[in-house]
Amino acid sequence: MWMDTKTQIVLLGRRKLLALHRRRDAVELLAIAVIWVPTLLFIAEVGWGGFGDLIKTVSTLNRLSALIVTSLLIVHIALVARIPWIESIVGLDKLTLAHKRLGKPILYLLFFHAFSSVLSLVLVDSKSLIDAFLYLTLNYWSLALATVSLALFVLVVVTSIRIVRKKVKYETWYLVHLLSYAAIFASIPHQYELGTDFLVQPVLQTYFTLLYVFVGLNLLWFRALQPVVMSLGANLRVVEVKPEANRTTSISIGGKSLARFGAEAGQFFLLRVLTRNQWWRPHPFSVSNDPGKEIRFTVGNRGDDTALLQEIKVGTRVILEGPFGVFSESKRSRQRVTLMAAGIGVAPIRALAESLAAEPGDITVIYRVNDDSDAALLSELERICRDRQHKLQLVKGPRAKNGSFLPEVGPGEAWQADELRLLELAPEIRDSDVYICGPAAWSKSVKVALKRLRIERSHIHIEEFAW
Repeated sequence: MWMDTKTQIVLLGRRKLLALHRRRDAVELLAIAVIWVPTLLFIAEVGWGGFGDLIKTVSTLNRLSALIVTSLLIVHIALVARIPWIESIVGLDKLTLAHKRLGKPILYLLFFHAFSSVLSLVLVDSKSLIDAFLYLTLNYWSLALATVSLALFVLVVVTSIRIVRKKVKYETWYLVHLLSYAAIFASIPHQYELGTDFLVQPVLQTYFTLLYVFVGLNLLWFRALQPVVMSLGANLRVVEVKPEANRTTSISIGGKSLARFGAEAGQFFLLRVLTRNQWWRPHPFSVSNDPGKEIRFTVGNRGDDTALLQEIKVGTRVILEGPFGVFSESKRSRQRVTLMAAGIGVAPIRALAESLAAEPGDITVIYRVNDDSDAALLSELERICRDRQHKLQLVKGPRAKNGSFLPEVGPGEAWQADELRLLELAPEIRDSDVYICGPAAWSKSVKVALKRLRIERSHIHIEEFAW
């Protein structure tokens, strides 16, 4: 179905939804193929003959674990290489989540591979485990480098554990995770010097070399070079700094040919401010306007580096990496849309309210605040909804004690289940695409209510401000 408004023509309907699913499935199949191709080639060559006595079995498992973990590492890095045709299908949030989930299995496989390498020497030369380990690391420089690589992976995975991550600043976590690239580079030499399958199977050596080159070049261009080249070429600078309600500040970025960045409302950038103390620190912020002549971010003061950004000077040069995310019209498949915001989550919701193709009454905006003074961008949202004839539901009141995304029920008011209250706010929500942005706990509560209303997951789009 095509939706034709005065300003936009947007493809909607079941066919679009199926096309989105097919593209996502194709990316997942590609990742699976990267792992299975070398595994199947190895099985075809070795067969059951590799599982004879104990020495053969340990050697075979060592070789197989090497191929699998190498494939996983390549996928692991590709997930966060910012490759546009992958990110635009899956979304950086889901790619990052998959990257996190692969961390521990990769570490376990690395330990198994390292242990089986040492154990193979123990079984062949009757050495102790310690003597075998020292012999390998002292006599083969590439294995010593691989040992350093393993230690770096341990550090990266430990800092990714939730309880540790909560105590670490985003900037510190980011710097530590740059070590994962050093860890991968340090692991490569021993594969070409001592890797049995790399040495005896030219097909596998060529296969992995091409994968390393492909991922490495994409990583270098999209994560390092392109943001600098495009930002400096566009002469990006801060053109306006405007204080907003609820300890937030809107920062507008101007420059030449901003359309080249291809930003859509609802997406986000990684912002680097080119000052002496902040140039190396990336800050993820959602676009809070319909990006055209300017790209604007509305930043909440959380007490970390975001506090410094409240005082940024007009004229300061910046570098933008992105845009990222699929919290945009590209994932929309229904004519009716419900936009739900809480806290600083109003930034991308306000941008979507301004830019989504819509007929009068198609869009309902639900904005959860404590009171009017707590509502950042409220006056803009009211103007947009009035001009475009959206329905605006401002939901005010203190936070509910039961964890509801709605306010506490007042004295004398009858209690209702969240999903019933939500239906009162947005009667057409069952036939809508639902966009949700706010704190993680709040968004989770909204998801529970939507599940009870039996709204399909494919029509629920969530952006959380977390890392």
